[in-house]
Amino acid sequence: MTDALVVLVTTPTPERAAEIARALVEERLAACGNVVPAIRSIYRWEGRVQDEAESLLVLKTTRARFDALRARVLALHPYEVPEVVALGVDAGSAPYLAWIAGETA
Repeated sequence: MTDALVVLVTTPTPERAAEIARALVEERLAACGNVVPAIRSIYRWEGRVQDEAESLLVLKTTRARFDALRARVLALHPYEVPEVVALGVDAGSAPYLAWIAGETA
């Protein structure tokens, strides 16, 4: 296990995903944010099954920065209950993992 995390955040539009990513990278809470512009999300919300177009933001950060990143996403995000899911990185390219650590320090 490394100190790196991949964080998934769904957003209503690619533009909103890019706005959140830019803020997090500028604030050094994330080293990188990838915007996947078109996904289809099927989920249950308020007792009904929803089927919506969304965008996916894939963020790279460290465990040490996660709490601050999560708080900032929650402050910037338009959803009442935004997805902020962190996945641990078991292994990776040492130079890339070092880059993530350096950009979020």
